[in-house]
Amino acid sequence: MKTVIMAGGKGTRIASVASDIPKPMIRICGKPILEYQIDCLKCNGLTDITLVIGHLGHFIREYFGDGSGFGVHISYYDETIPLGTAGALYKISDLTDDFLLLCGDTIFDIDFNRFSAFHKKHGAWASLMAHPNGHPYDSSLLVTEIVPPETAGGMPHDSHKVVRWMNKEDERCWYTNRVNAGIELISPKLLAEAAKSLTQEKIDLDRDILKPLVPAGHIYAYDTPEYIKDMGTPDRYYQVEKDLRTGLVEQRNLSHKQKAVFLDRDGTLNKDVGFLTDIDKMELIPGAADAVRKINESGYLAVVVTNQPVIARGELTFEQLQEINSKLETLLGKEGAYIDALYFCPHHPDRGFPGERPAYKCSCTCRKPNPGMLLKAAADFNIDLSLSYMAGDSKRDVEAGQNAGCKGSVQVSGSFTLQDFVQNTLVR
Repeated sequence: MKTVIMAGGKGTRIASVASDIPKPMIRICGKPILEYQIDCLKCNGLTDITLVIGHLGHFIREYFGDGSGFGVHISYYDETIPLGTAGALYKISDLTDDFLLLCGDTIFDIDFNRFSAFHKKHGAWASLMAHPNGHPYDSSLLVTEIVPPETAGGMPHDSHKVVRWMNKEDERCWYTNRVNAGIELISPKLLAEAAKSLTQEKIDLDRDILKPLVPAGHIYAYDTPEYIKDMGTPDRYYQVEKDLRTGLVEQRNLSHKQKAVFLDRDGTLNKDVGFLTDIDKMELIPGAADAVRKINESGYLAVVVTNQPVIARGELTFEQLQEINSKLETLLGKEGAYIDALYFCPHHPDRGFPGERPAYKCSCTCRKPNPGMLLKAAADFNIDLSLSYMAGDSKRDVEAGQNAGCKGSVQVSGSFTLQDFVQNTLVR
């Protein structure tokens, strides 16, 4: 499979770090950003690479040549005039099969084999890599659909089909922290469909191609907690430098076993108000965002696993629950914290409630203290449960962690808070 890397950016926001070379050639820990990308591609067997160059592009060509010195084959497309983030895709002649598209100013370490398998499974025109970050309020966000369980006792799942695209300037209230990471697998079908309405040569991939084609139903979001960070600002540059030195960048690759802190929702992250059905009552516990941010910084994944019998009781729809969960993620994001995934159980074993939904009145394997949600997360993200923790405010949370085989399972309530657990256990 061919990889196309857009490597022509001027890097005006990071000029204080380096202004006399192309942004992808900025060195970090002694090596250009673009070389980190090529090393990762090579490790995944992706050795056919086209670099789209423009501003000061001769620096890139002189450094990498034909790629043989780096174990890959590199060809070049020179933009004599700026063509935007996608215009060159219509000029490169050999994009006849699905291809990987990257931005040259991003540090990542990714298991691309997983990504490719996802793309093929869904038969997508475009698969967009998505991840949470600590600044979702100024990022483009993807919205996907939650699908109810097909059978009694089954877990709801995310179809991963993108149903809405939110640019930074689009009006938004509560949102899931699912940021478009700027890494895509693209089928020529997408380009052909977009070409029907394009009249200009300078084309923005997001605004002119992807967002307009969301209603066609062939664009999917691939959620990953792997390390992906653009180098657009000096602050992000220095953070990436630190993360490279500590080994965090490499460890987050899903080919490696991950470790996680599983978190209950109500009474652990947000104030416990009983059955939470009013979105206005979703409020963070003071200090919860700080604790989650420390989990993010520690190298552990932050995964929420929550019983939500309000679905079975008929007190909330799936859409209303999603809105409440989105508010949780929005509030965390405003404080620079994020969760890597959220799983919920909609079931309740007891019958006899007015308005209840019989399909969800059943015993299941996902309702805590059963470990189903933790096991599902472990399968999704290659988590080693024996290195992971469960933190919640009830006995059933503790038992769920124990039943899943977690290294530790703690009750955070009263005078012992989530902050205390994180400080005592994860922060060194």
